[in-house]
Amino acid sequence: MTQNELSQLTDQELMIEAKKMKTSKITNSIFIGFLLGVIFYSIVKNSWGIFTLIPLFFIYKLVTNAKKDKPLEEEMKARNLKVK
Repeated sequence: MTQNELSQLTDQELMIEAKKMKTSKITNSIFIGFLLGVIFYSIVKNSWGIFTLIPLFFIYKLVTNAKKDKPLEEEMKARNLKVK
């Protein structure tokens, strides 16, 4: 969502979006941990290979996707709202 769309949401709708963001952050963290485990296992067993590079790409995508939530966090801070 863009900053303009977020500014037009009510406080309740903004809280719902923030809860979705929180859930996705937890899911992404678990998935990143799993992928780091795959990378570690791949390095121990076979050194560098395809099973090392593919998880690195997915981790990169998850981290850059998380940066898209920044406007929502800024709008929450501007309205003095906190996710419970």
